[in-house]
Amino acid sequence: MAAFIDKVKVKVVSGRGGNGCVAWRREKFVDKGGPAGGDGGRGGDVYFVADENMSTLLDFTYKSVFRAQDGENGKNKNCHGQAGEDIYLKVPVGVIIRDLKNGKIIADLDEHAKIVLVAKGGRGGRGNARFATAQKRSPQFCEPGEASVERELELELKLIADVGLLGMPNAGKSSLISIISSARPKIADYPFTTLTPNLGVVKKLDGDGFVVADIPGLIEGASEGIGLGYEFLRHVQRCRFFIHIVDISSQDPVASYLKINNELEKYDSELLKRHQVLVLNKKDIVNETKVEKVLTEFKNVFSGKLFVVSCATSEGIKELLNCLYTLVDELPRHEFEIEIQDDYEFNNNDDSEFFITKLNKNTYSVTGGKLKRLIAVTDVKNVQQVRRLSNIMDSMGVWSELRRLGVQNEDCVVVEGVEMIYTENYF
Repeated sequence: MAAFIDKVKVKVVSGRGGNGCVAWRREKFVDKGGPAGGDGGRGGDVYFVADENMSTLLDFTYKSVFRAQDGENGKNKNCHGQAGEDIYLKVPVGVIIRDLKNGKIIADLDEHAKIVLVAKGGRGGRGNARFATAQKRSPQFCEPGEASVERELELELKLIADVGLLGMPNAGKSSLISIISSARPKIADYPFTTLTPNLGVVKKLDGDGFVVADIPGLIEGASEGIGLGYEFLRHVQRCRFFIHIVDISSQDPVASYLKINNELEKYDSELLKRHQVLVLNKKDIVNETKVEKVLTEFKNVFSGKLFVVSCATSEGIKELLNCLYTLVDELPRHEFEIEIQDDYEFNNNDDSEFFITKLNKNTYSVTGGKLKRLIAVTDVKNVQQVRRLSNIMDSMGVWSELRRLGVQNEDCVVVEGVEMIYTENYF
């Protein structure tokens, strides 16, 4: 049986845009030729897709870094580079995607085939053919591709079920779901038999069905992280209503019921407002006097629908199912309120930030993502290309920052490994 993983951290990286190309036409019958450098291809995007055929995030524990394909660089003869392939990562329905950098939720994949873009690929750089004008017929420069986008995300699965089963350990939740659905969870006569949530589909008389979630048993202090229940309480947040199962043979059934409700309120006070059906299980091992005593005690704390059943003999199960059929039709699906960041930037490829370090009295080092890409497409022996590089650095504020730091004429400025001599009139 595959492990149930409902929370993972992943890193996604979109594709970098391909660089433009500097090239020229040299064909026998084309007079004077001209620029013929093609554009770079765009980088691939990263998407998440909800898939109802998946039930766990186990796949993301084996691989946690996902990279889209980079765009291809432009070529000569005006040939554009090939675009990078997008990647689509399948996750179970009910996954919430959170940006670890700011803790904001950016998507809730609550429907099958719902898709969300999480990292936009970089735009491809333009080749020198794009810069030709009537005044400048032979541009000696091209454009670098945009940078990729890197994001660290947390994927959290909140199961989508119509009905949630609540109760103390060994109350009979797994036994009930095995009777009313086709689910076959592990059943034993000791507490904490259920270690992970189980889903079962209950067929209605008209052929339709609804989903029931069996959550590992809660104990006192679960909302504070004690026991197993805290890890899985998130899976009851989407349920229409709850079936609260109480072991009628326990020493104090009412106290058990109140403890579970108390933990629900501590975890999320809204959960306590959700409709509950109370099921007193294990009738087959107690006498009628005990049953009457417990029913009398529950009248003071519970006013909803109450059933006394035995999962071992199936006594009372038919009446319970008829009630569930009615409630599923009557109660609307719970709208799970999630504050999603509307202004989230999925295509923030701006890496124009730069850093200046003074290496010694007359030498400065300038580094940065955009500068590194500009240097990669600049021929430092070509005056036009160096002039364009200087103009871009000026628009980025590099020269003004250097002057603020005290750069002088004839000082050495190392830009991503390329040495330049600072000249006031030139820069």
